[in-house]
Amino acid sequence: MKIGLITSNTYQNHDTGPGHPEQIARVSVINQNLKKYNNKNILWKKPSIITDDIIEDVHDASYVDLVKNSFPAKGLSSLDGDTIISPGSKKATFDAAGSVISAIDGVQNKEFKSAFCSVRPPGHHCNQNKAAGFCILNNIAIGAKYLLKRHKYKRIAIVDFDVHHGNGTQDIFYNNKNVLFISTHQYPFYPGTGSEKEKGKFDNICNIPLPAGTNSEEYLNAFEFALKRLKEFKPEFVLISAGFDGHAADPLAQFKLDTEDYYEITKRILESSKKFCNGKIVSILEGGYDLQALQDSTKRHVDALLEFN
Repeated sequence: MKIGLITSNTYQNHDTGPGHPEQIARVSVINQNLKKYNNKNILWKKPSIITDDIIEDVHDASYVDLVKNSFPAKGLSSLDGDTIISPGSKKATFDAAGSVISAIDGVQNKEFKSAFCSVRPPGHHCNQNKAAGFCILNNIAIGAKYLLKRHKYKRIAIVDFDVHHGNGTQDIFYNNKNVLFISTHQYPFYPGTGSEKEKGKFDNICNIPLPAGTNSEEYLNAFEFALKRLKEFKPEFVLISAGFDGHAADPLAQFKLDTEDYYEITKRILESSKKFCNGKIVSILEGGYDLQALQDSTKRHVDALLEFN
């Protein structure tokens, strides 16, 4: 079976200004690198047009209205201290969320077995009503709610291996027994959340905080606990918040992972969940700010998805 790679050209119009780490080149280097391989098992696909009712399953209607009216007619503006927007950010934002819908529908319709969404802006710091940390809509949360509501799944697992805690995703699903949220992250660190004590109403939040300087062996040993929780939950569908900023080369954090670790992490998620979800995996790009490390690590992430098929 094929895997889907969902992306759009509109990410190029999301201008965050000079020197901002969440830059246009992040997605450009990923897409250019993956297209070089010309693999017949990769199906490139565009995002779906996403409707307000799908977004409002996650975000307050008032927040969605606020976002729509926040994009400047020219120049740059901001939704919070880190989250810079430009006129072209609007289409990029809604296409990023629409990419997840396109990926899920592609898996459901058996166009491909699994998918990677190469998108920006990222999403996992955004909660029901607040942009944060470069994130405007919570792409992965929109995907999870879409699976629950539109496709009638009962057990969705979200695995977030970004080096920063996915506080927005945790907030959205804190009281939802149908969603298991697992996050490995540097702690204490931005955004300040993600302690082991944050467990969710139904013990459905699994935080694995790790110290600055965590190396490959230490990380992969800790990740076994995430995989244990995944197997206990028996997910019917797995979503991955794929942040590559735990790489040793990344300028925004202090983990010491290498490129091959992202192949190993992905492979272990696939192997641990295949019995329950039959390989139904959609991965969404989150962080990763060293362009070479991001290009190489996403390639190994996609390699693992391809091999599993």
